Amino acid sequence: MVEDEIRVLLADDHSVVRHGLRQLLEADGGFAVVAEAADVPSTLEMVRAWHPDVLILDLNMPGGSSLDAIPQLRSVSPETQIVILTMQSEPAYARRALGAGALGYVLKDGADEELVEAVRRAAVGQSYLHPRLGARVAAEPRTGPPDTLSDRELQVLRLVALGYTNGEIADRLSLSVRTVETHRAHIQQKLRLRSRSDLVRYALAHDLLDAS
Repeated sequence: MVEDEIRVLLADDHSVVRHGLRQLLEADGGFAVVAEAADVPSTLEMVRAWHPDVLILDLNMPGGSSLDAIPQLRSVSPETQIVILTMQSEPAYARRALGAGALGYVLKDGADEELVEAVRRAAVGQSYLHPRLGARVAAEPRTGPPDTLSDRELQVLRLVALGYTNGEIADRLSLSVRTVETHRAHIQQKLRLRSRSDLVRYALAHDLLDAS
């Protein structure tokens, strides 16, 4: 395995699907499939053992609910980012998965390139949502974030989730970098989030990336 390859764990109860995913990733280059799992308990075991960079997770597997397992998966290996690969095209599933801690959501009927892009993005803490599904999610009524954040903190959170640096956010909002850092620290403290990828998931779950 090459040092800079993205280490991937495949979790799907169909061996033919896992085989196809392995071929897809290894043919594209830059990926190393380190392990496979066919049910929820073995997925937890493999994530704990391998701590992969990215877990590709099917939502419908034996041994429990993949959705309910996401927080536990994140807990046993916080550095592992999760990309959902599923036939479930209902926006509610995407919202639940992203809210639980997944960073990507790809439909199985999507192009292979979408999955490769989603895995590459997840490996560097960036989100990916299937475009057609994203449009449906955006069209649903917004639940809005909790009232614990101020308007300014919401602005900072959105820009952080969109990938802006503290300096760029300071320029856009006419603030000092130190003030932006303070807002960011308060946001993470209020929401009990530790990393930028956690902030991205939160912003996705609350539709902040579509805010004007």
